[in-house]
Amino acid sequence: MQTPLSMRWRDAFLAAVLIGATTVSSLALAQDPPHEGEAIYRQHCAHCHGATGEGTEDNPKPLIGDRPVADLAKVIHDTMPEDDPEAVVDEDAKKVAAYIHEAFYSPLAQARVRPPRVELSRLTVRQYQNTLADVIGAFSSTAVWGEERGLRGRYYNERRMGRNSQIERVDPRVSFQFGEASPDPDKVKPEEFSIRWEGSVLAPDTGEYELIVKTENSARLWLNDDARPLIDAWVKSGDDTEYRASVFLLGGRIYPLRLEFSKSKQQKTSSIGLEWKPPHRVGEVIPPRYLSPQRAPEVFVVQTAFPPDDRSVGYERGSAVSKEWDQATTYAAVEAAGYVAARVNNLAGVRQDSEDRLPRIKDFCRKFVERAFRRPLSDEQRQSYVERHFEGADEELAIKKVVLLALKSPRFLYREIGAGDAYDAASRLSFTLWDSIPDQKLLEAAAAGQLSTPEQLRAHAERMILDLRTRSKTREFLHQWLKVEHMDNVAKDRELFPEFDEHVVSDLRTSLDLFLDDIIWSETSDFRKLLLTESLFLNGRLAKYYGADLPPDAEFQKVSFDPQQRAGVLSHPFLLTGFAYHSTSSPIHRGVFVSRSLLGRTLRPPPVAVAPLSPDLHAGLTTRERVILQTSPNLCNSCHAMINPLGFPMEQYDAIGRYRNEEYGKPVDTTGSYLTLSGTMVEFDGVRQLADFLAGSEEAHQAFVAQVFHHFVKQPVRAFPGHPETLRQAFAANNFHVQKLLIDVAVTAASPTPSTP
Repeated sequence: MQTPLSMRWRDAFLAAVLIGATTVSSLALAQDPPHEGEAIYRQHCAHCHGATGEGTEDNPKPLIGDRPVADLAKVIHDTMPEDDPEAVVDEDAKKVAAYIHEAFYSPLAQARVRPPRVELSRLTVRQYQNTLADVIGAFSSTAVWGEERGLRGRYYNERRMGRNSQIERVDPRVSFQFGEASPDPDKVKPEEFSIRWEGSVLAPDTGEYELIVKTENSARLWLNDDARPLIDAWVKSGDDTEYRASVFLLGGRIYPLRLEFSKSKQQKTSSIGLEWKPPHRVGEVIPPRYLSPQRAPEVFVVQTAFPPDDRSVGYERGSAVSKEWDQATTYAAVEAAGYVAARVNNLAGVRQDSEDRLPRIKDFCRKFVERAFRRPLSDEQRQSYVERHFEGADEELAIKKVVLLALKSPRFLYREIGAGDAYDAASRLSFTLWDSIPDQKLLEAAAAGQLSTPEQLRAHAERMILDLRTRSKTREFLHQWLKVEHMDNVAKDRELFPEFDEHVVSDLRTSLDLFLDDIIWSETSDFRKLLLTESLFLNGRLAKYYGADLPPDAEFQKVSFDPQQRAGVLSHPFLLTGFAYHSTSSPIHRGVFVSRSLLGRTLRPPPVAVAPLSPDLHAGLTTRERVILQTSPNLCNSCHAMINPLGFPMEQYDAIGRYRNEEYGKPVDTTGSYLTLSGTMVEFDGVRQLADFLAGSEEAHQAFVAQVFHHFVKQPVRAFPGHPETLRQAFAANNFHVQKLLIDVAVTAASPTPSTP
């Protein structure tokens, strides 16, 4: 349900639309030279599909898609028109297919008939969360993520933690079973001692984190709040040895962490473990790669729940303002106002008894609003948003009013679009790469007029690409690209796979993330390696499933395989497991993944829901044979003629992604094929040949570029002149360097001339 904007919001909304809007010229087919297939279409097809493929009352689905002309011609020859399939065949079918494809069916034709436009957008949920964190975080010190990993531990020879520690060292992880012994017999007595670990923790993903402290002694944990422990088990009142608490964290950010531990003389043994359960994972000791001995400043993470963003077009966008979203922004603004008012002395850098307190508080409020609006304030705006609220008002109330007014303003809630000034360019650059506001360097460049050329924008993008926020947003994209977000509840037949449990699934997800990070953030950052690399990251638990010789307690490490057995994401066990059934593989799920994600093809939902044929009913058939049997009817085959041959090459892998040569005693048939958009039939045998095809396919390159653009910019790529083909060509010229593609996308988004028809 949509709710009317307030008068002030409505005026801002309409003004932005009117400024960005231009007249759209409609395509008049009659003005074009006559097409040979047009007359045939009007005679035999228009009564069902509409004059320009828009659909009719009886058949409302528009005639749009991405099938190549040859494929369209075959469908028309075999099945159209439905009331007389023999009326349009052979050459006539080819002529009609060519006309439809060029006039209104293909993506290029659709863009010509209905040109996409850059839309006025509010902040998405993730952008709102990150932006608010950075608006407030701009008044704290900058977090540093150095090379050293672990937490700084200070060991004391008594329960009281004073200034004089006996040991100071960096512990890679906190997982100790001291028993009746001492951490160091030469320096710490075993009867009574204490330890304080300090540093910071990096949240790789956005979501709910469960922190777990395991000890039979005393402990307390602070995370992102030095004033209040997240877990407090300092005073023992029972036999509990495990303590849990949950907290919502934003991915790509560093949070301060402190853990204190104490053993008394009355306690015979001692142990301490610090674990977490990240989103979509099981509990584990926090790995060293997510810990740093350097302290980080506190991060404001808004806890207000927001309704999910619209993803109907394949990527998140802030195109609708619902009553629920409006309410959420109000509650979040109130939450932020209370947070700022309670910490204003630290944020403004002022003492309670300072003589110049009031002007410094006002200056803080001005800077806060400027950060929220992503640009300096005019004198009129400063009076409206800051000064007038301090006239005869209580200081705390005035601060809250400033924060509330700023965070409910369209200048905060809506993103800049279209041609604008340097501050608009700075915001488009930062929201593309960080989902957040410009930093101080970008604002200084905007003030100096140094964001007006592609070269100037590129220099900043090259700096920003190394930020942890960019890494987090890139990981989110890769998860969406690979459909990982749909794999939360992977379960397999316990009789067939007795030890394949939630711990193995969690390890597989970690394995995939390590694989993606290893390629994307390498020096070459080569997209093709995502498809061609023959290595996996395995630990001891995974090694026994996937044919690697590692000790049972081995940590994750890169393991190389026969290139014919493993080929990048196509053969990664986590994806193969997710794109499979409870007990068998699924060429359909795997073929849909290749079609949609890797080739960017459009697939309509099946007209009817069909359950897979049970292996028990066809005991003598392989999975491939069952799929062919089930999808042979014409109703299914129109889509499965493409889906199945793309999934069959991955039949080398069972339901948990293990390599195999046989199924039910029969050799696995891994032959497949694909009709390209240019009309060429490509054949392959096995996952390696499929991977080779995709790595060299312009269709796959174009699909990846478009999906990157949509995720990062959250606008249609075809609304930007010359794209996506210009970006694809640059991607190829840069040897498919993913980091450079992200930079090119950011520069394109920040440039001042997107199309606004």
